[in-house]
Amino acid sequence: MSDRPPTIAMCEPTWFGVEYVINPWMEGQVGRASRDVARQQWQALYELLRPLASLVVQPAAPHLPDMCFVANAGLVLDDLFVASVFRVRQRAPEVTHDRAFFAARGLRVVELPDDQAFEGEGDALFQPGEPLLWAGYGVRSSLESHRTLTGLLDVEVVSLRLVDQRFYHLDTCFVPLPEGRVLYYPAAFDELSLREIERRIPAERRLAVAEADALRFACNAVRVGTTIVTNHASETLQERLAGWGYRVRTTALDEFLLAGGAAKCLCLYLEQEIPDEPRAPVASPIRDAGLELHGHLLDTTLLNRALDLVADAGGSFRVEHFEIGERHDQPSVARLRVSAPTEERLEWIVASLLPLGVRSAGSSLDARLEPVTIAGVAPLDFYATTIYPTEIQIAGRWHRVGSQRMDAVILVDPDVDPPQPRCTLMRDLPLGARVVCGVDGVRVQRPPVTRRDGDFAFMSASVSSERRVELVVEELAWEMRRIRARDGRIVVVAGPVVIHTGGGRHLAALIRSGTVQALLTGNALPVHDIELALYGTSLGVDLARGEGVHGGHQHHLKAINRVRAAGSIRAAVEQEILTSGVMYECVRHGVPYVLAGSIRDDGPLPDTQMDLIEAQAACARAIEGADMILLLASMLHAIGVGNMTPAGVRLICVDISPAVVTKLADRGSVESTGIVTDVGLFLNLLARRLCGEER
Repeated sequence: MSDRPPTIAMCEPTWFGVEYVINPWMEGQVGRASRDVARQQWQALYELLRPLASLVVQPAAPHLPDMCFVANAGLVLDDLFVASVFRVRQRAPEVTHDRAFFAARGLRVVELPDDQAFEGEGDALFQPGEPLLWAGYGVRSSLESHRTLTGLLDVEVVSLRLVDQRFYHLDTCFVPLPEGRVLYYPAAFDELSLREIERRIPAERRLAVAEADALRFACNAVRVGTTIVTNHASETLQERLAGWGYRVRTTALDEFLLAGGAAKCLCLYLEQEIPDEPRAPVASPIRDAGLELHGHLLDTTLLNRALDLVADAGGSFRVEHFEIGERHDQPSVARLRVSAPTEERLEWIVASLLPLGVRSAGSSLDARLEPVTIAGVAPLDFYATTIYPTEIQIAGRWHRVGSQRMDAVILVDPDVDPPQPRCTLMRDLPLGARVVCGVDGVRVQRPPVTRRDGDFAFMSASVSSERRVELVVEELAWEMRRIRARDGRIVVVAGPVVIHTGGGRHLAALIRSGTVQALLTGNALPVHDIELALYGTSLGVDLARGEGVHGGHQHHLKAINRVRAAGSIRAAVEQEILTSGVMYECVRHGVPYVLAGSIRDDGPLPDTQMDLIEAQAACARAIEGADMILLLASMLHAIGVGNMTPAGVRLICVDISPAVVTKLADRGSVESTGIVTDVGLFLNLLARRLCGEER
């Protein structure tokens, strides 16, 4: 570092104008910029900086309107000029002129690989006084270029992801200042980047600008010593910077704002304020992985979802190979190179991609197994399972994971040979067991999405509106007959609304006909079902007339009391206290039921399991081998059972609230169908088709 004035490069705006749209600022501005006004504003900036710095002016090349934004030409450190690789084709012709100009000044020109977009000092800013480079990515520059910069410059590179297209370069929203300070606009960054800034810069050394200042490019500033030159700064911002010892000089650059640039965009530092001592090589934390995706990638939007997931998680991707199926029934194949700022973030991204059917490309790594050192506690980086069939690789061989379910861990018993990995709840992990950690050696088999012609596709993971209920029920009844014919298992998960809407007798008919093999519910449904059988009311309301009856508010308590006196629901049936209803049909026809209690339950009934863990285990046993599960008007039980159901089981969620059926479909199951309608109407239509019931 030196006390002499710094050297700054500028480029004359001889050909400046807005001739195309490559950022949001240019939209609607094509042809509106005045070259004469821009020249006047550029000259005012030049005159303001001339007493503060040694200025070097690059001549403009014809017909390159953005070349005046010289900050994007590259990055200078010592005698090295790292030339830009523009992401947008409109600016690519500038590179030849930039290389020649800076080479003529005695700088050694280095070029990055063509597939690593890097837009110079626009996305790369040194922290004064430290061998540290803040680098932006996500809009223009690529994350991969940061790893290359680390090796070239021997400095630590901190990757910051930009998420607002208006702040497409780092220098539009971030100003590093001496003494470990920064001026920045937080909303331009993702949450992980903000955490990284906060981790490195204490609160008292961070100055967040308001949106009004940010949108006038207050952060697109040139700092020379204790002077900050910018297009705009509010009085509040100027006062806060004055408290840090800075004088703010503003100069109008509105004409350049039409193209998305201001003071810093028009200037490139040719000297950096970092220590002069030799720098040791620095290891980049950026990691990448090769991944493959197979299937109907375009018509199911699977590829778009995978790429969006990578970007939303703070990663970067490059499609290395894409082969489209030659016919509509043939799968496509995509090979991706996914990068992330850290190893931990990469593992998180890959783990999130596994449920989409993404696999490691050419990986021969075995699954990493870590021991359980505390019973009921998994190793910190355990792999969390999904609903989809999963395999893990051990000693070079793939093994199918048993008892597949969502939100579990994969346990491998060290005493079993050959290995028999299985999904296990965290609380059930025994001491000494081995658990799969990370994502190496794990692959997930995502079932293909089957599409059929017509309005309704049973395997479409759709949410059907009420206007299509009869069509949906017709298709559903057809599928249920097929399951019943092959002695398959249909499980019903139901809430008390089934009784309140008059659907109880239709559900009872389905049980009586042998259609239902298990019933999962809470305490409320059987209470109101029994109340209806004993007193003709549900929550004190006469369902035939839709009116409350005198003293009806006591009926559900009296129903509970009658069953408690009998000893159980089965005992109430055997003693002929209970002679009709859903629970009566379950007992008479040997249909097992699980009643999972909650804190709100009255009584409860003697059959209600109030131990949550036991109730969960009982529900899991009840759905084993199920071919179809009907989830009827119960958000709590529907989502709870859905989370313990593996892929391959058809889920039919019926609820009057679209939010419930959408939430269940968000699990990712391609076999789930949501039906938004009144559950009583649904059961009426279904029972008529399966049991021949009339209205």
